[in-house]
Amino acid sequence: MISFFVCLALLIGGFAVYGRVAEKSFGPDDRKPPALTMTDGSDYVPMGTARIFLIQLLNIAGLGPIFGALAGACWGPSVFLWITLGTLLGGGVHDYMVGMMSMRHKGASVSELAGTYLGSVMKQVMRVFSVVLLVLVGVTFSTGPANLLAMLTPQVLDAKFWLVVVLIYYFIATFVPIDKVIGKIYPIFGICLIIMALGVGGSILLGGYHIPEITLSNLHPNGTPIWPVMFISVACGAISGFHATQSPLMARCLTTEKDGRKVFYGAMVAEGIIALIWAAAGVAFYNGTGGLLTALGNGQSAVVYEICFTLLGPVGAVIAMIGVIACPISSADTAYRSARLTLADWFQYDQKPVKNRLILTIPLLGVGTVLTQIDVQIIWRYFSWSNQTLAMIALWAASVYLFRKKRLYWITALPATFMSAVSCTYILMADEGLRLSIAIAYPAGLIFAALCLGTFVFTCIMGKGKHADASSAEAPYVS
Repeated sequence: MISFFVCLALLIGGFAVYGRVAEKSFGPDDRKPPALTMTDGSDYVPMGTARIFLIQLLNIAGLGPIFGALAGACWGPSVFLWITLGTLLGGGVHDYMVGMMSMRHKGASVSELAGTYLGSVMKQVMRVFSVVLLVLVGVTFSTGPANLLAMLTPQVLDAKFWLVVVLIYYFIATFVPIDKVIGKIYPIFGICLIIMALGVGGSILLGGYHIPEITLSNLHPNGTPIWPVMFISVACGAISGFHATQSPLMARCLTTEKDGRKVFYGAMVAEGIIALIWAAAGVAFYNGTGGLLTALGNGQSAVVYEICFTLLGPVGAVIAMIGVIACPISSADTAYRSARLTLADWFQYDQKPVKNRLILTIPLLGVGTVLTQIDVQIIWRYFSWSNQTLAMIALWAASVYLFRKKRLYWITALPATFMSAVSCTYILMADEGLRLSIAIAYPAGLIFAALCLGTFVFTCIMGKGKHADASSAEAPYVS
């Protein structure tokens, strides 16, 4: 249990300490952000910082820090270490840099930012990659909430009924002005999410459950290797490329750059705390990784429901389940919204007219509806890898940005290198990848990471980037 409290303290302290290091590395100033210079009543809408923080938290959280943390807990308390260090050194920096870069480029999506700093080829790759990832997120976070809602309602209101309701809501929330639905109800759901996490965590601590201490031993009952599978499975609870698609949404609403640390880095730390609580709850509630893995065989939604109902009772379980349901719904609708804006940036399609928004929204939701008929576990496996690959690319783009600004670029280059190794190693050995042996995948992943780092060093530090005009890093994105 001591390890749990140490990690919790590190997350809270890390926001104050390392968050300021990231902030100083970027250098926010008093310039007017796009929320004030490009207000359009639809996507560029000024909102208060506290409200934006809660929206950002719900946008990035989804089922990730809950389902991902429970999956990661199957390796034992070693997952506590990854959640903590991944959040502070990777995820928080990643979310903050992308959000702030977007503010400097008129709210540009991550694909446009990648193109600006990694080249036109990467821009095209990221445009396709981002839209596909966002639709997968929308699909994954459609079936999960529908299943949970079905558990709380009469049998006649089954998962199919709730799936239709959820998809109708996504359609509405994707194209209406961001302050009309998202800006009004997300802060309320954000409070539910926080209450849920505190309730589950408090019940574990006060209910006599045993939270084991951190060990680097692999405690997975099936012997599944920690590297790199655990780092892919946890995903949103430590670092997530999906967040890079969400930060630009709030970059279009934040009224001052100096609150960026509170919103972008702070929301990631809050998500890390939620993931830490659920990882501890999973391994403690089922008295070890064996019991947890067996329970997960009945579905992650069932595990969440059992933990909430047992620890908090009927009333507490309903409150907790509302948080768990709101979490993925909030991520999915903003995923579709981000996909719409990514396509709009791609084709330079003005989104102020309602008609233009509908022209992009309808086919996106149509594709998402069809994909909900596929086993969500299959979709999640591909999402997890593509998610971390997107984080890797976003971190390399941020590294180039910081280099051109003559800032501390190693704060992003080191986690970018780490995530390069994770993503490459996983896709080489995974069932949905090339299924190569560890003897090949491990060294190949390390070589790929070294090549990425070497390319960055040669291109930026020793090559043409050496003479780059620092002011070019702030050249506005031209839509």
